[in-house]
Amino acid sequence: MKKIWLFIAFTAVLFSCSDNNRNNNNPNIPNYSVNAYLDSNLPTYNNLKYVSSPVFVTGYGAKGIIVMKTGEGTYNAFDAACPNQAFNSCTAMTIDGIYAVCSCDKTSYNLYTGLGGQEYPMKQYRVEVSGTVVHVYN
Repeated sequence: MKKIWLFIAFTAVLFSCSDNNRNNNNPNIPNYSVNAYLDSNLPTYNNLKYVSSPVFVTGYGAKGIIVMKTGEGTYNAFDAACPNQAFNSCTAMTIDGIYAVCSCDKTSYNLYTGLGGQEYPMKQYRVEVSGTVVHVYN
């Protein structure tokens, strides 16, 4: 019985250390502090009111951030730096519908998943919503 409790305690500690987000340890993208408040009532961020209408926001992250509403009350936010290229070799990714496209290798990354069929996915940030304000942070 003692062994079972020890196993349960070990498992609980192991899973409590995980945050269920994809691993953001990408050697190509520096870790910058991100703390952006985006009000969807402002014209610049108005597309955040609509599903599948991404917004590019400069001044945050390594090369800007791309934020998209993915469902009612849910959003994704990713760094606009190409995840599988050296940091200084490419410009910020561009938006093409629900995809972000790398300027160097033309790889398209899905803004619902951050995946693009390469070694590293897009660097993802946390998102919280309060009323019309979308808070993107790490």
